[in-house]
Amino acid sequence: MGRVSDDSVAVASARGVRLGLPLAIAAALSFGMSGAWARGLIDAGWTPGAAVTARIWVAALVLLIPTILSLRGRWGLLRRNAGMILAYGLLAVTATQLFYFQAVAVMDVGLALLIEYTAPVAVLLWLWLRRGERPTRRSTIGAAIAIVGLVLMLDILTGADVNVAGILWALGAMVGAATYFVLSARVDTGLPPLALAGSGLLIGALGLTAAGAIGVLPIAWTTDDIAYRFGSVPWFVPVLAIGVVATALAYLLGIASTRMLGSRLASFVALAEVVAALLFGWLLLGQLPDLLQGLGGVLVLVGVIVVKLGEPVAPEFVEPVPTPGNVYGKPVEKD
Repeated sequence: MGRVSDDSVAVASARGVRLGLPLAIAAALSFGMSGAWARGLIDAGWTPGAAVTARIWVAALVLLIPTILSLRGRWGLLRRNAGMILAYGLLAVTATQLFYFQAVAVMDVGLALLIEYTAPVAVLLWLWLRRGERPTRRSTIGAAIAIVGLVLMLDILTGADVNVAGILWALGAMVGAATYFVLSARVDTGLPPLALAGSGLLIGALGLTAAGAIGVLPIAWTTDDIAYRFGSVPWFVPVLAIGVVATALAYLLGIASTRMLGSRLASFVALAEVVAALLFGWLLLGQLPDLLQGLGGVLVLVGVIVVKLGEPVAPEFVEPVPTPGNVYGKPVEKD
């Protein structure tokens, strides 16, 4: 056997980006529709806690059987990765949802969301401090552009009330979101993406239910029809939409794309979720962004592109993608 072919590594990395980017964008679109569907539920009398708990439970149940099948004969993976799965379920799922809704209960929604969406910056800092992966100048510039775009899109320049407790809750949601990107990018666990998503969502659903049972998360709902721009629908339609599409499918796409792209790039592509939220807000609720928000959306996309240009060609933590003559995703060796 000779040395590993550099060409094979480059081809695998390029294919990973080509496959990972569409999956990441699809994940952002899926995640982004949840707010518009949930807003209809909340306007009808659902508490945010009830909406998010229903969302996570539906997703966990949808993925339960596929998760079991993906682990058939490999149950030891759950035991070996118990700590990671617990952290994923409690931080990446439960804490992100719970802390965000706690934040918006006491502070401006736009400011709370902006704080949570500083998660990509936290990922950059984590990779720098933990792994010594110093961000390139382009990545730094891209981060700045994306954050400026988010400020414009969320329309907080007119002045938002600052609440210390709310800021702390939003920072907790930011940590949870950053944890999602970092843990989703791990490829040394042996866990299939489906198993990580399914087990994490189940733990998250149990965590949210426990929070509701002890009174930390207010839970109330109604079975009245839910009104949207296009008309009214039964209550279970938006519940299934946010549970199946905006959560189960979104988490699967998010984990798969993050393993192909790496946590840094995937976290910035996920900023497109804010653009998607505005799009679905218009489609379902008739909410149109103003000129300033539209400019912010453009800046977010520009920031994502700049970050991509600043990414290393082949990050060590990116999962190899099968190529011709490389069936199992491992570089071909030359004699």
